[in-house]
Amino acid sequence: MMYQKYDAYKDSGVQWLGNIPNNWEVYALKRLINGCVNGLWGNDPKSNENDIVVLRVADFNRETLTINNDKLTLRNIKKQEYGKRLLSQGDLLIEKSGGGDKTLVGCVVLFNEEYDALTSNFVGKMTPIKSVNNQFLNYVFATLYANDINYVSIKQTTGIQNLDIDTYLSEKFCFPSLKEQEKIVLFLNKKTTQIDQAIVTKEQQIALLNERKQIVIQQAVTKGLDINVKMKDSGVEWIGQIPEHWGVFANRAIFSERNESGRDGLPLLSVSIHTGVSDEEMDEDTNVQGRVKIEDKSKYILVKKGDIAFNMMRAWQGAIGAVSVDGMVSPAYIVAKPTERIDANFFEYQYRCPEFIQQMGRYSKGITDFRKRLYWDGFKQLSTLVPPISEQLKIIEFIKALNNQIETVVSVKTQQIQKLKEYKTTLINDAVTGKIKVT
Repeated sequence: MMYQKYDAYKDSGVQWLGNIPNNWEVYALKRLINGCVNGLWGNDPKSNENDIVVLRVADFNRETLTINNDKLTLRNIKKQEYGKRLLSQGDLLIEKSGGGDKTLVGCVVLFNEEYDALTSNFVGKMTPIKSVNNQFLNYVFATLYANDINYVSIKQTTGIQNLDIDTYLSEKFCFPSLKEQEKIVLFLNKKTTQIDQAIVTKEQQIALLNERKQIVIQQAVTKGLDINVKMKDSGVEWIGQIPEHWGVFANRAIFSERNESGRDGLPLLSVSIHTGVSDEEMDEDTNVQGRVKIEDKSKYILVKKGDIAFNMMRAWQGAIGAVSVDGMVSPAYIVAKPTERIDANFFEYQYRCPEFIQQMGRYSKGITDFRKRLYWDGFKQLSTLVPPISEQLKIIEFIKALNNQIETVVSVKTQQIQKLKEYKTTLINDAVTGKIKVT
């Protein structure tokens, strides 16, 4: 869509801003804010009159530039400690410490809630002066953030990014009259809401596609592909009816434990609850969990193509999968070698279904979820549905085709979402910098 331009422009004097409308003025951000007040963390909640909501960076909605209210944190802080920290509607909250490899510190959101709240020690409270529209200023900070203007104000020590507020608020930006700010805010509120709704719709479509995929996969690996096949009782209550010619086996009958040592030259593989067993070694740049590599390769367990590997500590969450390349895995993993009765890929599809993940949870040992471990003694007692190997292979091909079909559609929708987000960022930028005229 083509938007009007202003009649005349002038040099802003700020290199990245370029030209701005003739009647707009350039100010340092700090001129429009009554300071930045640091938050505090307080003590654990005590269910008394001193309990109050403390907003964290985790409560920032970076898409809508507002607060997420679904998982608020209560802390116990005496009223005499509040000082100027109590939030008012229209305040802006700025992330002062945190950030990460993919997100710089310095995100700003608008607080427009009716409940009493403070900010955590990683979040600062900024109160705009009355001669500026707080929503307009929120959009200004979104543009600054999108253009990485906060980058030069970031200091990093011990892995945590810290924003130098004084330096950042010394940055300059262009501002129209209050009346024009209000007009731009109305325009952006309407347009960004429409864009956000379009994004939510596409995200829901992706979720439904993935949900449908899981239902179809579960049907295929538990009931087969022939809807007219004669069924029988499996003898296992939670499994129910299965095709008459399928069998139900304890894993001890279709697997043996592989306990061979690893060796130099083989890749160190990992198991994810989302994607199963990796097909190559994780490089150092993506080793986000800081997995420590052991120099003595004999401490690792050998895996071969066609095996099943699972993480003992996370099997109850679905960390299991088929091995596609020869390699090694952590001694915290179990490796199962299948007999000729079962194809590892069929088994993976079956054991990544919710009912089978729950079965692994029931056979895991531990007093709490995060202490649960599925040992070989538990794994070998699990029940597995086993169709003839030829049928397993047909089901695998069917699922692969289904995955490819749905992944193609999901990829298109994901690209559309990305383009919508980029358009939203550009629209905000163009409106608050005067590149387009809002009528």
